[in-house]
Amino acid sequence: MNLTVKHPLRILVLVHEDLVPPDSIEGLTPKEIQPWKMEYDIISTLRRMGHEVFPVGLYSDLAVIRNAIAEHKPHIAFNVLEEFHGDALFDQHVVSYLELVKLRYTGCNPRGLTLAHDKALSKSILSYHRLQVPGFAVFPYHRKARRPRRLGFPLIVKPLFEEGSVGISRASLVHDDEKLAERVEFIHRQTEAAAIVEEYVEGRELYVGVMGNERLQTLTPWEMKFERLPEGAPNIATGKVKWDYAYQEKVGVTTVAAELSSELKKKIDHVSKRIYRALSISGYARLDFRLTSDDRLYLLEANPNPNLCFGEDFAEAAEHGGVAYDALLQKIITLGLSYRRL
Repeated sequence: MNLTVKHPLRILVLVHEDLVPPDSIEGLTPKEIQPWKMEYDIISTLRRMGHEVFPVGLYSDLAVIRNAIAEHKPHIAFNVLEEFHGDALFDQHVVSYLELVKLRYTGCNPRGLTLAHDKALSKSILSYHRLQVPGFAVFPYHRKARRPRRLGFPLIVKPLFEEGSVGISRASLVHDDEKLAERVEFIHRQTEAAAIVEEYVEGRELYVGVMGNERLQTLTPWEMKFERLPEGAPNIATGKVKWDYAYQEKVGVTTVAAELSSELKKKIDHVSKRIYRALSISGYARLDFRLTSDDRLYLLEANPNPNLCFGEDFAEAAEHGGVAYDALLQKIITLGLSYRRL
């Protein structure tokens, strides 16, 4: 990473107040670094590129942004918030505030965040556009699970709004109505919000990065693989698979460039761009797919503003296509500066 920008910018990096990283990671273990690794990677890289960078830790007070704007007079905010006031849905309101104060920002616009965060709403929109999604039903908080006849087992139970595989484990895959009711009740209790139940799609787990506002580009499709998955265990991206390094080593989790035919790559590129536009996403996003053995492609989730850690899937897919990490961050900034509300 040796990109040096010709025109340095003043950049606010908006992060959760508990995830403001130190200036140095010397002497720290990977486990100690993991909670705020993305924030550190972004801030340290932008500084090496020559930008003036001001981390801003937020929890529930938008005045912190207003004060930082007054003090630093930034050109743009690099937004890596995943929640506000403890609620994953409220990050869209932070972006709305940035629009109100007319400060450019990186990543997705408020409407795209709103649509993508609601897994049921996004799937309904995509179904309208004849894009394939698993069959699903929503069970509101405090309401018992009564399975619609149109949904057949196996089913997977998830929180309706949470991201990062929160609430997803091997127990999320259910095969009868009793286990379905138990798991829905568990999600209600854990998240105090609705649960979404989807038909489980057997197949390959693919992640496709998309970047752009009006003109879009897709990154190399990435695939999650399990080298030592226990017999009978489903290949699903559980919370342990995503965040537990010891478990990743145990089951041999790897993510690599997907081996696909040129025809299938074109199909994935086309479908990914249609989904991105249908959900009004801007900036950058990661789309999570299941690819069946007969090449049917099902969108599981759309994730605006995905993990930007150096060495993680989105950055690795960009690197595979010739875009180094520093150039990736600069492209994200350029997209933020050029974004115009529809």
